[in-house]
Amino acid sequence: MRIIGLLSDFGIRDSYVAQMKAVILSKCPEVELLDISHEIGKFDVRMGAFVLASATSSFPKGSIYLAVVDPDVGSKRLPLIVESERSLYVGPDNGLLMLAAIKEGLRLVYRIDDQRYLKSTVSATFHGRDLFACVVGELANDIPPAKIGTPVTDYVRVGFSKPIIDMSSIVCEVLHVDDFGNVIINVDAPILREIGVELGKMLVMRMGRRQFRLLFVRSYSEIPEGMVGCLVGGHGFLELAMRRKNLSKVIRAIPGSKLTIKL
Repeated sequence: MRIIGLLSDFGIRDSYVAQMKAVILSKCPEVELLDISHEIGKFDVRMGAFVLASATSSFPKGSIYLAVVDPDVGSKRLPLIVESERSLYVGPDNGLLMLAAIKEGLRLVYRIDDQRYLKSTVSATFHGRDLFACVVGELANDIPPAKIGTPVTDYVRVGFSKPIIDMSSIVCEVLHVDDFGNVIINVDAPILREIGVELGKMLVMRMGRRQFRLLFVRSYSEIPEGMVGCLVGGHGFLELAMRRKNLSKVIRAIPGSKLTIKL
């Protein structure tokens, strides 16, 4: 049975998510639909890209993903199928799919252009249902991407910056703030090993003119009361947190905020 993961900024109050699921199931009833999140910030492609990439490692190889955070729906932006070493991704050409696909090993990117695999009438405002969900259903029926689309090389790349590392500091940025207020930054576990940061090490974080001490720990429970801890989260990136507090409000961090960690 194929597993299909769904992500969008649609929320769950309206029927949009149900309509996409219904289209997929009408094409291929023998699939398992798993919701990754439908509470992505409205039009927040960066948040959608991060949440998608953080979820995919838990899915089995051969999974298909329908991801729709699409501020430019109905415009000339391309509809894509993205093929990685493990998965297939379907959604708009705005960078939403690429972080996850690159993390898994990017193979090919296809522009969806064969009208036979779409609804006869495609709404200009609901490509999630009339275009992307139809294509996901066909892929679940083992129709190869090359039959539905044409390979392209001119597509939107990932918009996340890379950390700047020297012997004494890491200049980085906030990738995501989760629902607990934990702050995830663009530093992954291999970088920490490379620069020799070990458990129990005390670091210093600087945001603008403000400065905070950080303790590198293994789990949230090891963060001393009132102190900021840093740890490798389940997504593989460095996470800053306080015990039972919303750190993002304490340090006034939002996605894209710049900070420096002194080693």
